[in-house]
This record gives sequence, structure tokens and C-alpha cells, in this order.
Amino acid sequence: MSIQSSIQALTDGYPPSMKRIAEVIIARPQAVLELTITELARLCETSETTLVRFARTLGFAGYAALKLQMAAELAAETAQLGAASSYGSDIAPTDTLAETVAKISGSELFGIRETAASLDLETLQKVIDAVAAAQRTVAFGVAASNMGARDLKEKLLRIGRVALGFTDAHDAVSSASLLGPRDVVIGFSHGGQTREVCELLRVARAGGATTVAITNVPDSPVTRDADLVLTTSVRETTFRSGAMASRIAQLTIVDYIFVGVARTTYEASVQALKTSRESLTRLRGDR
Repeated sequence: MSIQSSIQALTDGYPPSMKRIAEVIIARPQAVLELTITELARLCETSETTLVRFARTLGFAGYAALKLQMAAELAAETAQLGAASSYGSDIAPTDTLAETVAKISGSELFGIRETAASLDLETLQKVIDAVAAAQRTVAFGVAASNMGARDLKEKLLRIGRVALGFTDAHDAVSSASLLGPRDVVIGFSHGGQTREVCELLRVARAGGATTVAITNVPDSPVTRDADLVLTTSVRETTFRSGAMASRIAQLTIVDYIFVGVARTTYEASVQALKTSRESLTRLRGDR
């Protein structure tokens, strides 16, 4: 995960002094390169010592190492997107249509790349194995996160798996309360705070089901009752282009799970897809 994406994922858990640093860097990442540690500390209304501690929360030995890596990160983003289309940059009312398209596509492309690069493949394999062996799989999310849940449910159904999806939280939680050790529940929550998804996983885990959280924030409430956690890596913006990217990143993880499960019974899955596609021939008007 990039420095900027890591900062966004950790911001809500920081104390006030570090949260100010995070907010400044998210809004103006170039400040890390342009300002001395003293100047940046003054801008963030904190101390140089706090800046060093902040750098260590991101895995760096100190502020100098953070600054060096940030320079490389910003240079790579500029080379790929151009200075006007930096990943995570917000959409402004003065942007042309071309600039808007570039910013959105750049955000989504980088979201997919960072998600793939930071994904824990061992955990992904465990999720695939659990779903492949499951008697039932329940997928649920709220608002935009429900799109990933619905897509996973529909894909699993097309290869003959028993999968359930819900749009109502009460239905989802009541269904999860009846699940057991042979079942899997997958909760989608970009910010990791969604109360309905947290409750779904808590209830499902209490019954013995395998619980999975798909989120952008590894250490968040939604992961507390998750046996397995898969993380996306996208950045939010004021205009919510980050929310658009989160949807794409979640759908990418859904595809990883779906293809992984399908490969466990390759021939049967291919035949199921062919049969389900042919069953719709008359509805499509094909001859």
C-alpha cells in the first residue's frame, strides 16, 4: 500500500496531533517534499518529535525515510498520470471534461493496482477455500458496498454455488443468525465502520460460520469479528471519486474470489456458465 493510502486508512485512529499531520499530507502531499520537518511541524501545529512518531506508524525509521519514499511515490504517480491528474486529487468545478475523466480513470486504475500489490495472497486463498467448501455463502454490504456483495452472489450462483445476498440489513442479520460451521459470511465495508456489517459478522461468527471482511481499513470495527480480512487500497476525496474507486477495488477482489472458486471445480464451473448462459438465449431473443 502506498504512503498516502496508508495514511488515509489510519487517519481515524490517530490522536489529534497526528491526525492533523495526516490531514495536511492527504490534502497536500507535496508539502512533505517542499517543507523542512520544522516547517511542516509548524503547519500541522505539532512538534518535530510527533512527526517522527507519525513516520514510524507508517513503518519508517524516521521522517527522512518517509520523505525519501514520498518523493519516489509522487514521482511515479506524476509519470503515470501527469501532474494535473495525481491519484487522489479532487475534482474541481474548473476542471475540463478531459481532466475529470483523467482523474477518475487514474483513481480507479491506481486503486486496482494498489489493491493487487498489497493483497495478502495467503488470506485470499483461505477465503477461496472457505467459499469453495461452503454449504452457503452470504454476502452483504450497505449502499455502494452492496454492489460488490451483489456481484459476488450473482457470480457464485452462475457456477452452481448456493449464495445469498440482501439489500435489507435486518434480513441479512436474521439470516446470518441461522448459519453454522459449514457456511461463509462476507461483509463489505469500505471505511470499516458500517454498523450493520459489523453486526452481521458478529452474529454469523457466534453461530460458527467463517466470517470475512472486505474493507479499506485493516484495523477497523468491521474486522473485529472477521476470521479473514481482505483489504482494498484506494484514496477518498471530497468529491467521492475515492468512493468510485473503492467500488472498483471491491469488484476486483470479488473477481479474484470468484475465479479462484471456479478453478477448484474447473470443468463443472465452465459447464455451469455455459448452461446458465444458454438458458437465457430465448429471453435475449437470440436464435
